[in-house]
Amino acid sequence: MSEEKLYGEKAIEENQLERFENRTQVRKYKVNFEIPEFTCICPRSGFPDFATIKIEYWPDKYCVELKSLKLYINGFRNEKVFHEDVTNNIMDDLVKLLDPWSITVHGDFNVRGNIKTTVTATHSKE
Repeated sequence: MSEEKLYGEKAIEENQLERFENRTQVRKYKVNFEIPEFTCICPRSGFPDFATIKIEYWPDKYCVELKSLKLYINGFRNEKVFHEDVTNNIMDDLVKLLDPWSITVHGDFNVRGNIKTTVTATHSKE
């Protein structure tokens, strides 16, 4: 007997990053997101990796829709991906979606094997 997926599992599987028009284009301003419960899977060991992901961006014409970002981020929980790649993948997807003035994605990964990893990726139109 196969078990039907829960609505949250379906929403995460079907996630699609969404944007909306920036309604305050008269000035540059910064938006910060902190995601303290990020998880993915180590592609070498299969063990879970835990991190805090921080996203800081200056929107131009578009902003990211928050629920879509939450579902997108949760989509990594079963992905086998290196720390460097996950940080850059998040940034690449947000740059493609938003074309912001500037963006920084910082992955602060928990200690693993006596080593702490942080990865910071930045992009700017200027």
